[in-house]
Amino acid sequence: MASSEEHPQELLSIGTVNSQAVAEIIKSLLNAYGIDVWLSQESAGSAIGLAMGPMAQIEIIVRAEQVEQARPLLEDGLQAKPDN
Repeated sequence: MASSEEHPQELLSIGTVNSQAVAEIIKSLLNAYGIDVWLSQESAGSAIGLAMGPMAQIEIIVRAEQVEQARPLLEDGLQAKPDN
């Protein structure tokens, strides 16, 4: 039987955003709840600085076992409005 070290844990995308700043905020929010987060962007988009379209999208990726915890936090975070 293979050990878990030989087979990395499954990672799943829970959404995409079009801003590096928003992606970093989401990552910080999820990390604060103990959720491991990876950000993935099309390498060509980041290399040439595209700010719109599919190549500008940044994928939010978490461990499969943390998806149920992460999705509501992501949805709440994206819908939050600042207090004025």
